[in-house]
Amino acid sequence: MSCGFAVNELKSIHEFTVKDSRGQDVDLSIYEGKVLLVVNVASKCGFADSNYTQLTELYSKYKEQGLEIFAFPCNQFLKQEPGTSLEAQEFACTRYSAEYPIFQKVHVNGPKTAPVYKFLKASKGGFCTPQIKWNFTKFLVDREGRVISRYGPSTAPKAIESHIKKALGVD
Repeated sequence: MSCGFAVNELKSIHEFTVKDSRGQDVDLSIYEGKVLLVVNVASKCGFADSNYTQLTELYSKYKEQGLEIFAFPCNQFLKQEPGTSLEAQEFACTRYSAEYPIFQKVHVNGPKTAPVYKFLKASKGGFCTPQIKWNFTKFLVDREGRVISRYGPSTAPKAIESHIKKALGVD
């Protein structure tokens, strides 16, 4: 299989360990019971302002109900995340008051694809191809760590608020 593992081998995003922006391991099992919105981000992308603004709004509104947002900087699309992982975190936190985790830069496509992204793409392929087509592709993950939905870059975070609320079990 091209993913490097069989889809049925891994059943949950909670089975992964990723690196934070400082290169420290983060065991995603600490997020069991949380609804996750996983996004590949890029500070120089035209979608950055609207996405970061709305991600921060959603996080502020629903973090107490169990929402976590995972931002994975990615420089694969027109080199729109050229700095370091720490610079990407500083950008999101300073400019958009992001309080959610900003992880280490990753590849979301190709031979160096991060294992967590192999899992996400294997769980919910995109339109015509499992490849991530651009920055700010979003994956909604339920409390058990299973991918519920995938949304393209042009889908604004606020446009999926009703799906987030449903996953959280809030009105």
